[in-house]
Amino acid sequence: MIANIKKWKNPLLLLCSIGISSIGDFIYLVAINIIVFQLTGSAAAVAGLWVIGPLTNIATKFWTGSFIEYRSKRKVMIGTYIIRAVFIFLIPIAPNMAVIYGILVILSVAKAFFNPSSMTYVTLLVPKEKRKRFNSIRSFASSGAFIVGPAIGGSLILVTSVEMTLWVNALFFIISAVLLSFLPAKETIDKESIPTLTIAQVVRDFTDVQNFMVNNKYVSFIYLGFIMIMVFSFAMDAQEVVFTQQVVGLSEFEYSLLISITGIGSVAGALLLSVFSNKISLRYMITIGLIMTTIGYIIYAFSWSFTSIVIGFVILGFFNVFLNAGMMTFYQNNVSVEIMGRVTSIYELIQSVIQVMFILAIGFAADLVSLRLTIVALAMVMLLSSVVYSISVLHPNKKSFYREGDQSKPDLSLKVK
Repeated sequence: MIANIKKWKNPLLLLCSIGISSIGDFIYLVAINIIVFQLTGSAAAVAGLWVIGPLTNIATKFWTGSFIEYRSKRKVMIGTYIIRAVFIFLIPIAPNMAVIYGILVILSVAKAFFNPSSMTYVTLLVPKEKRKRFNSIRSFASSGAFIVGPAIGGSLILVTSVEMTLWVNALFFIISAVLLSFLPAKETIDKESIPTLTIAQVVRDFTDVQNFMVNNKYVSFIYLGFIMIMVFSFAMDAQEVVFTQQVVGLSEFEYSLLISITGIGSVAGALLLSVFSNKISLRYMITIGLIMTTIGYIIYAFSWSFTSIVIGFVILGFFNVFLNAGMMTFYQNNVSVEIMGRVTSIYELIQSVIQVMFILAIGFAADLVSLRLTIVALAMVMLLSSVVYSISVLHPNKKSFYREGDQSKPDLSLKVK
């Protein structure tokens, strides 16, 4: 028992760091929406917050992988936490909206570096046989942050001010950075061999990623397929407020209650998964999570009342954690850490491009036809895609890609399979 706790010491410390930063993310989300609306009085200005992240990813993901791959992932994560803390602290004293939007771009760039670094560092730190349990507990922490973060943010704003809330928010990222500093690097970085970040180097790294995708077609198909299907959910989420309030007719109070109930559903699903993750195969985690999440969106698309939307959101919130934990484990088990930073960056670049295109397309479609019809069409296409995708995951000949622990197939890099 004591030996097992010692084995989990570093993963639990990493979970605490990521969990605290996740709470910070949600406090920030609440505060930044309020402060931008207070300063501008414009719903369009608030809506612009939705596209800063994807647009920043498009501008940075070409080269973030090339930077991350040859440096300490732990130090990159710590650096991004500190940058986020400093610039969140500066938001309340920014002189105008132009400066605030500039700060938001810097924060998005920092997060663009964090995600690939985090994915790789988790893979380095957590052994294969512990990854599914780790990712399940991480889903629980993220789901808990979804409830706790806005609650803390709302309470701080109510008791103090938006400005003080952002200053307190900065402390969450400092604490996360301090916790990370106690963890081992897990890498030996030869500073003399770090290549200069040039266009030629970025092109070479793109070629390496292209070779990986060509030589490991199934892994690429599964992960890119997951990204494509999740874009449908992202497009529906982007229209969530308008759909629930203008089409279904929910009040602002009912919408707030709906989000809270969804969060509770996510926490319940993540708690169940963290306890029983070792009893559920990776393939079934992914397929059950995907199909049930899609069913949740189908119910949402055809909803006519608060009750029906709650049912749909609880289902998708509950099972989405299964899907995310399963896909993260599959990805970590099948992409070599030597190339993971670059592969993750390129995949996120592809995802961001598709997200921006979908947001624009859905906006135009909602003007040409009804929003209800647009959401229903998205949900139905998502359902069809999910069925085809699940068949690919459950294919008997591909079972080796989903084995865990000692039974796992070797990590893939640029080898032909």
